Amino acid sequence: MDEKLSQIEEKYEKLTAQMDAPEVYSDAQRYAGLARERKALEDVVAAWREVKGLKAAMDEARSLMDAEDDPELRELAREEYQTAQKALPDAELNLRRLLLPRDPNDDKNVIVEIRGGVGGEESALFAHSLYRMYTMYAERRGWRVTVANSSETALGGVREISFIIEGEGAYSRLKFESGVHRVQRVPETETQGRVHTSTATVAVLPELEETEFSLNMAELRIDVFRSSGAGGQKVNKTETAIRVTHLPTGTVVECQDERSQYKNKARALSILASRLAEAERQRQADEVAGVRRSQIGMGFRNERIRTYNFPQGRVTDHRIGLTLYKIDSVMDGDLDELIDALITADQAERLREEI
Repeated sequence: MDEKLSQIEEKYEKLTAQMDAPEVYSDAQRYAGLARERKALEDVVAAWREVKGLKAAMDEARSLMDAEDDPELRELAREEYQTAQKALPDAELNLRRLLLPRDPNDDKNVIVEIRGGVGGEESALFAHSLYRMYTMYAERRGWRVTVANSSETALGGVREISFIIEGEGAYSRLKFESGVHRVQRVPETETQGRVHTSTATVAVLPELEETEFSLNMAELRIDVFRSSGAGGQKVNKTETAIRVTHLPTGTVVECQDERSQYKNKARALSILASRLAEAERQRQADEVAGVRRSQIGMGFRNERIRTYNFPQGRVTDHRIGLTLYKIDSVMDGDLDELIDALITADQAERLREEI
């Protein structure tokens, strides 16, 4: 392992030297490529150097303790040794965590699909609240959000909405959001002040590059229709909306946000390919596991990954047992504490499996 890490460090240093060369620095495209490659190694190299530094400090302190006659200097060396010894396990654990295999989709943009589940109009209003939450989180991260398709209700909710989030590391941060989200609150439609329980489902898919998917056009039915919406100026009077049906599976994707039929078609095909790829990945995972596990379930109240309880002001993620009493800030896109905890739990589980 030390040899492998030394090779990674050597590669990092070579990349740094290449980037400093005038002929590379003047070539923006080549420089950017080398910068991305170096950045992928940066955290591992830093962690490896920290581990090496702590081990070197322990060796040096041990030598001083063995060779030094002055009691005060020996005591100082002992303190340095103990300090480095105490820090070493955490540094080694961090290095092992960074060496875990990366999800190849982590750097991709994401397609997020939210649908109202149990609860009628309140579930549609909650689905809209989740859409707002994710768009505000994207804004905090400096990511770009583009709606592909939405079906709105008269009271401002959404029966379903599909949108694309573009930004560095979007999938790595949002992939654990897939599942059933449950809300407990007094609906706007409730006149008696009673707390209702509703659900909405969230699916997060990595957006595939054109070179990563191949659709058989003979297996598709493509329909063109007029965009629907809340009315007024938002309604597109021309037939630019696209509905693509994958005939073998019955998977349907609609896209009507863009004013261009061509753009709507391209986006719909991209979403369809991502859905089919995820379905195939899930099928293979189920075969290996020998049990059917659905990403979002059927939307029933007991199939939940997270509960948003407004009367108590808390958000609970049931997968890791984390409860935060800051529901307002969470609904305003303050998701990092939840997401960081989920990522840490996933890494810990993979480390246990590795051991």
